[in-house]
Amino acid sequence: MLEGLEISEIEFKDILKQTKDFRIDSEFFKKEFLTNDLLKFETIYKLDSIAKISDGDHSKFPENQKEEVRYLQAKDIKDYFIEDNNPVYISKKYFDKNKRSHIKEENVILSIMGSVGDIAITPKGFVPTLANRAVAIIKDINTINPYYLFAFMCSKFGLNQIERNKNGGVQVRINLDVLSKVEVPVVNETLQVNIENLVTSAHQKRQESRDKYKAAENLLLESFGLQDFQPSTEAVNIKSFKDSFVSTGRLDAEYYQPKYEDYINFIQKNSLGYDILSNVCIVKDKNFTPENNIKYKYIELSNIGNSGNITGCTVDIGSELPGRARRKINVNDVIISSIEGSLNSCAIVTEYFDNSICSTGFYVINSEKINSETLLVLFKSELMQNILKQNCSGTILTAINKNDFLNIPVPIIDTNIQIQIAELLQESFKLKEQSEHLLQVAKRAVEIAIEENEEVAINYINNNSTF
Repeated sequence: MLEGLEISEIEFKDILKQTKDFRIDSEFFKKEFLTNDLLKFETIYKLDSIAKISDGDHSKFPENQKEEVRYLQAKDIKDYFIEDNNPVYISKKYFDKNKRSHIKEENVILSIMGSVGDIAITPKGFVPTLANRAVAIIKDINTINPYYLFAFMCSKFGLNQIERNKNGGVQVRINLDVLSKVEVPVVNETLQVNIENLVTSAHQKRQESRDKYKAAENLLLESFGLQDFQPSTEAVNIKSFKDSFVSTGRLDAEYYQPKYEDYINFIQKNSLGYDILSNVCIVKDKNFTPENNIKYKYIELSNIGNSGNITGCTVDIGSELPGRARRKINVNDVIISSIEGSLNSCAIVTEYFDNSICSTGFYVINSEKINSETLLVLFKSELMQNILKQNCSGTILTAINKNDFLNIPVPIIDTNIQIQIAELLQESFKLKEQSEHLLQVAKRAVEIAIEENEEVAINYINNNSTF
């Protein structure tokens, strides 16, 4: 009857030693938190003794200001990097007024509200930004290597301390005074330098990956002559009833913005022609019913990365998956979000996710006329993002319906251009995988150093850091 349960006995005096705010909840005293593998180290620092710790800007976000400096939010920290999805900016004047919340190079940043524990480090040459109050900034790091500190914080020994000390109900958070007492063991300098090399290499490969993707995007735009295209900025468009509702069934002003007409006209003037999506692509919209006792990989909008990759999934039996888990996907399918606000969430299905299930919030497509890599770049481009946005409708949940999706215009793309785009994207994805691998090696090396010793950790790095 008690199988799977665990019990920890704690004396009252030890409760007072381990928690400042008299935590007596069982989560705080889980066995994994009570085992302290750090005690064997001669030198262990409290975080606030080796760095300054502050959080971000507490002011109400100022609207209608110049967009000159990046304003970093907790949601921008993902998979150990700062993502560029929907970045927000502030004026230089506002940035200068909030110096305590500046983020500079070689700072470790950590989400402390909501999704607590997402971590990144800013590399050398990082352009200073401002953070909001949901981000902790660990700066002026001394005594230890900042890249080693980052890797330690990402390791299970750092994350366990963060996980143990977070609190709250509706909105989970970790307070700065608690974060400042995280214990950091000191490993030898050779290992710290090795960790730094891994992390900096990971950042370099990440940037190279982004550059390859950008090159593919530019190649596509250049093939259309779109790189210098400027759509109308007019806010008014006059249409007759015949040319509006009778033709489209739409009366909302948003749909008739002149810029959308410019994008459609641009596609229609494509030198190689165009066709509607249903004639160019196969849309896989047949519902799939998961079997109750079989495990599946389930992908939803939050699992889509900025570079057209699937970053993760939920693995569970069919009976535990949500009702929207109804689309079967296969390798080389392209999945495209149908929800306004996340239309840019598009990805190629890799072999790892073959035969997975995705949310009905995606359209699943493939094509014999356009390869998967080109489809991805095309649908993430400014051109198709605007076409998708124009066709969204609804009130509570604004989305593009199936009929409108099937009838959006798609430009025909030169085969040689498609081949070049595919090569660039494959290189981009490979570099991204290498970047992720190097960070995992750095994190695991820290764990090995703590569980065994530094020599074993260095051997692990030497055996796992080449491709």
